[in-house]
Amino acid sequence: MRRIGTGDRIRALGAMSGTSLDGVDAAVIETDGETVFGFGESAYRPYSEAERAVLRAALGLWEGEAVEAAAEVIETAHAEILSGFDDIELIGFHGQTLAHEPRGRGTHQAGSGAILAEALGVPVVWDFRSSDVRFGGEGAPLAPFYHFALAKFIAAAEPLAFLNLGGVGNLTFADPGFADPQAEGALLAFDTGPANAPINDLVQRRLGRALDEGGALAAMGEVDDAVVARFLEHPHFYRMAPKSLDRDAFAALAREVEALPDADAAATLTACAAAAVMRGMEQCPAPPARLLATGGGRHNPVLMAMIAAGVDCPVAPVEEAGLDGDMMEAQAFAHLAVRVARGLPTSAPGTTGVRAAVGGGTLSRPGELAVALG
Repeated sequence: MRRIGTGDRIRALGAMSGTSLDGVDAAVIETDGETVFGFGESAYRPYSEAERAVLRAALGLWEGEAVEAAAEVIETAHAEILSGFDDIELIGFHGQTLAHEPRGRGTHQAGSGAILAEALGVPVVWDFRSSDVRFGGEGAPLAPFYHFALAKFIAAAEPLAFLNLGGVGNLTFADPGFADPQAEGALLAFDTGPANAPINDLVQRRLGRALDEGGALAAMGEVDDAVVARFLEHPHFYRMAPKSLDRDAFAALAREVEALPDADAAATLTACAAAAVMRGMEQCPAPPARLLATGGGRHNPVLMAMIAAGVDCPVAPVEEAGLDGDMMEAQAFAHLAVRVARGLPTSAPGTTGVRAAVGGGTLSRPGELAVALG
């Protein structure tokens, strides 16, 4: 891989398999790790029901046969989708988060970037979160440095917020008036709370469907306000940002709606996701000019309407700013991969609570695995 400097356009490919367990997103961007110059092609590879079952069986685990099986699914799926891209100089591979305990055992993403580098013949940056956790950070969220670059790309004149509605929700407050993302005050980021994961789990368990498509089930139900009120008593909402969550940190929420009819349960879980965002917006250091939503949850009109009704700024999908909400996290790891290759920070005190700006990630080159095994 050639040496990268400021202003060098690197054609980087990023991949993301999120906590919703729906599939793998892959997207190309041109970046030097600081400036986004443009976007390339993208693709999506859904998981089969059988693959999704393997991944679900490994959630919360750190080792064992279930984890090994999940890693094989992740590596196979990524090799399939990433091999379809041409003229790639660097790949950012996130892997699949199985467990996340930043103040405990650490953070665990299944899948080996070294195996992918060998299979694809392209350098791969992976294991983005471990260094941040070792230096006292939450290890999440990691997209904020990319959000900062996007705020510059769309020529935002005022502070704004990016809201990722994945399995877990996370919020980034970005002030494009700063020169660098690691500058104090440039970014504040944190997980808001559960978003799609509890809703997806509910409809999978009760109806055998992957998600509440278009919020149709929630739209027919009534919100149980008492459940939402108890939900907001969770200790997470009393912690100051930055802060992060494991996918199953709110496992008790499923029991809270167990006795409710399907539609009411879906409506209540959707209201909880929206309430978490509203509570999170209170931690922004200044009122953002707008809230741009990304991730699968932005396709849920019930969830989006609930959020819009509860915050004090315009709420819109990121597409209204000319961005791709389906591929933003995959793009983020392409951008971060270039930063890692250049030795630039990928997180800072304002994004993960790490003690100082730190660069995460391991760079694996083709041939290294073969040498190690030999």
